Amino acid sequence: MVKVISILSFCYLFFVPICLFSKGISRNVIRSHDRVTINTDASEGIKSFSSWAVFPNRDTDVRNITMFLTLGHPDTMDIAHWDYLDFIYLRRVGGKNADSLNVEIGRMITPYGSSFKNDWSFTWEVDVTDFAMFLRDSVEIDYLHSGYEPEELGWSLTIEFDILFGPPVALPISISEVYLGKYPYGRSGDPIENHLKPYSFAFNDKAAFGRLRIQHTGHGADRPSYCSEFCSRWREVWINNDVIDRRDLWKECGANPLYPQGGTWVYDRGYWCPGELQDPDIIDIPYYQGEQVIRFKMEPYEAEENIQAEEVIGAYLIQYASPTHKHDVTIEKILVPSDNQLYSRLNPASFTPQIQFKNNGSEALRRLRISYGVAGFKKRTYTWQGLLNHGESIVISLPGEVDFKKGLNVFEVFLDAPNGKKDEWVLDNSMKSEFTSPKELPLNFLIRYKTNNHPEENLLYILDSKKDTVYHRKPESVSPNSIYSDTLSLKPGKYEFYLTDSAGDGLEFWAKPQSGYGYLRFLDFSRNILHNFISDCGSGQFLAFHATANAMLDLSDTQNAFFLYPRRTKRNIELDAWLVNESILEVRFIADGELMARHIFNQFKEGVVNFDLGMLNPGRYIVEIYVDGVLMHRNRINRDA
Repeated sequence: MVKVISILSFCYLFFVPICLFSKGISRNVIRSHDRVTINTDASEGIKSFSSWAVFPNRDTDVRNITMFLTLGHPDTMDIAHWDYLDFIYLRRVGGKNADSLNVEIGRMITPYGSSFKNDWSFTWEVDVTDFAMFLRDSVEIDYLHSGYEPEELGWSLTIEFDILFGPPVALPISISEVYLGKYPYGRSGDPIENHLKPYSFAFNDKAAFGRLRIQHTGHGADRPSYCSEFCSRWREVWINNDVIDRRDLWKECGANPLYPQGGTWVYDRGYWCPGELQDPDIIDIPYYQGEQVIRFKMEPYEAEENIQAEEVIGAYLIQYASPTHKHDVTIEKILVPSDNQLYSRLNPASFTPQIQFKNNGSEALRRLRISYGVAGFKKRTYTWQGLLNHGESIVISLPGEVDFKKGLNVFEVFLDAPNGKKDEWVLDNSMKSEFTSPKELPLNFLIRYKTNNHPEENLLYILDSKKDTVYHRKPESVSPNSIYSDTLSLKPGKYEFYLTDSAGDGLEFWAKPQSGYGYLRFLDFSRNILHNFISDCGSGQFLAFHATANAMLDLSDTQNAFFLYPRRTKRNIELDAWLVNESILEVRFIADGELMARHIFNQFKEGVVNFDLGMLNPGRYIVEIYVDGVLMHRNRINRDA
């Protein structure tokens, strides 16, 4: 169904904390899937969840379309566990009797969900404006979910399309499929180019440029390089005899905003990470006369054993007319400050707002005036200078502190005077984001830091508003598996704390029990936890805070701490627990939804408890920890044979 709603209603209804706020702006929000429970069909390995939605008619000008995809804990079953490759397809336009189009408009890799609690959900977003000419009238949207999990496990799925009305940046003329499928990689005597056939086309007479939109992920684990899920390899895109793009198909996963997850989420992968709606590669091609030939070439490689690598590619060529305007910029994102889940590793922040904008004008953008600030505080102005061609985006940092009052705040930004000229469509030049103020901490507190077996990978430091380092704990100052307590005395003001991990596997990671475990906590002098950092943190942790003499312990933010180690074990496991008050501590071991063991500890405050898992069969277990009957922590462990 189509919903025409005000911008304030849109923010409230879908909890998307970044919203355009230009006066007079018009948009629709269309929901094709509304908390649909999805699960696998283990007999087939693939299952379709198709739904129809009504989009604007073909006579309506569409400026931008953003697809939001939300996964959550399902209402009627336990949450799924595995990272499976899923697709979002546009199947038919105009009704059930229409021809099949089968256009891939998005690609999702599900997260490792076993440790997520019942109220968990996460929302991703991707720009799908390139498919605007198909997203018209009645459209069949199909979510294709792969995998072989038990049918009793699943996800709650919601898909929404936020449509901004206005003059198109450039009028789309045609969409053509270049590649769509799974292409074998690493076969001896059968290179992938045998399957990635050259694609020939001619530009439409009305076209000014073409755009290649590519979804590409690697899968399988052969020998010796574990391609294509766990190997880096390059890909080249050729037009005729020229290489127009070359990149390594590899992605570091330790900075994933969805963390921690239940499985091997920190392992870098073949151009994707668990828990990700993949951003496509966008490559613009200038207009040429005559026949044009597109070729994809991959790094030469031959596997030796377990031959199974596949490159899963969906590539489309969209031809566009000339850009509608000469001077036209768009604010795309506010990364900092923001409560958006996608930018949680950057927020809340004390300094240096970050925004992303795009040049939609035909003239290269070299200069832009930016006004920004928090509602209720003085606005600032910054002049950006650089080079941004048509269709290119850039993320920049803005100078200054982030102003805030305690609680919820609104950050606003406005783009003006591209190249000193009047912007020809200003309704997407402004944006606002809601954000929560940083935590308040006392001027004096303790940093309690336990190292793991590889402290050389970790660095701790605090910056003040001048970006001066007021505290650091360097790797060379610590020993493995040791506890350190540092007393801090700070001046009133804003600060940012950083924990970095050069290996990308945090202070603890279940699949590397040989690395030991570490933890990091801020304590007051009464040994209350002011902030408990996540040890399974991948590339690190970040905390902005406001140091003040009037800071009070936030009793609404319960700061218990729980740590299970090792989470991969043959028999013994220990729980390191720290509670706010003496309470009843209950620990449950669950396999496939069935309670296998339960342990209760009365009047527990803090300490280490050991468990012998010898009575449990080898396999994966979910450990649930309750405090006075309330579920406080859930994690996955492996009991090896």
